[in-house]
Amino acid sequence: MKKRWIGTALCAAMVVASLSGCGLKEPEAPATTAAPAASEAPAAGEGETEADAAADAGSEAAGDAAAANDPAVTLVYAEVNPLDTIVGQTDSFFKEKVEELSGGSITIDLQASGVLGSENDVLDTMLGGGGTIDMSRISAFALTSYGGEKSMLLSIPYTFVDRNHFWNFATSDLAPEFLLEPHENGTGVRGLFYGEEGFRHFFTKNPVNSLEDLKGMKLRVSNDPIMNGMVEGLGASPTVVAFGELYSALQTGVVDGAEQPIANYKSNAFPEVANNLILDGHTLGAIQVIITDEAWDKLTENQQNAMMEASKLASEYNRQISEEAENKVLEELKTDGCNVVEVTDKAPWQEACKKVVEDNTSAYADLYQQIVDMQ
Repeated sequence: MKKRWIGTALCAAMVVASLSGCGLKEPEAPATTAAPAASEAPAAGEGETEADAAADAGSEAAGDAAAANDPAVTLVYAEVNPLDTIVGQTDSFFKEKVEELSGGSITIDLQASGVLGSENDVLDTMLGGGGTIDMSRISAFALTSYGGEKSMLLSIPYTFVDRNHFWNFATSDLAPEFLLEPHENGTGVRGLFYGEEGFRHFFTKNPVNSLEDLKGMKLRVSNDPIMNGMVEGLGASPTVVAFGELYSALQTGVVDGAEQPIANYKSNAFPEVANNLILDGHTLGAIQVIITDEAWDKLTENQQNAMMEASKLASEYNRQISEEAENKVLEELKTDGCNVVEVTDKAPWQEACKKVVEDNTSAYADLYQQIVDMQ
């Protein structure tokens, strides 16, 4: 009990939160677990002072010393996206830092590209016990049905006006409260840190130049009440399709479109079957990295400290790379002939979503207003 109390206190005190249902086509080859080479990673260490370098060296030495007394632990980590996405790069960076800061006593077995199932599959496995999946990067709103009811507020349409607005939340005193809610509700998982994968936009088989063009379209949704309500409010028909089947559903006309962050849209080759992207930015793709209480409790205090320090660094890394990576992908899409449409006036879109916003924030009206006011 004392160990669990220490772990919870560490998570609440040390997490620097930073950092939707995203899922993918079936992977064509086994996922690699290699972290990005240090030369390829953004320059998190460039511009360090001598004091910073000394602190880093001291941290590494402390990790090596701790590892001599810490048991070797391997944690299986599930990711539904490929490693070349924003979230995949964040996963790889986190893996590298956990292993480094723990002095090699913790190994992260990173399984990407959906080889361990969809986000809901992964959550069901983690909450079911047995230790076959210890950690995962998930869309924050996916926790809504798993003890993280407050996380629903992060997926309310048009809540975050820009990335800075999201990061104001993710680094606020509210963030640990959201991260620890599933654990405190007894569901057996806890959040370590926040990140984001960019704003989510609709993409379609046929051109969409305005809100009116969406009306009557069959748009893929996850089985989520907010997403269903948003699509209905926009005049389209929400159609539940498993993410692993989305590519073929677009190809065969089962659905006319879907929505994803820009980087995931490209990485999953969706432009091949739905080459029209309308930048409505209805939600920001807030993400969490979570770990089961079972896995957390088997770590020593030194290892938990290493995990939390790696969480802080990975969150900062995600914030560094996300916007730049997204802008690069968007330019590549335009160059490749994707029909990209900017939404210059979001007021009609926001008005169309007014009911779903009111229906899903009434139980947490004060809390939601705090988030809105952070812009």
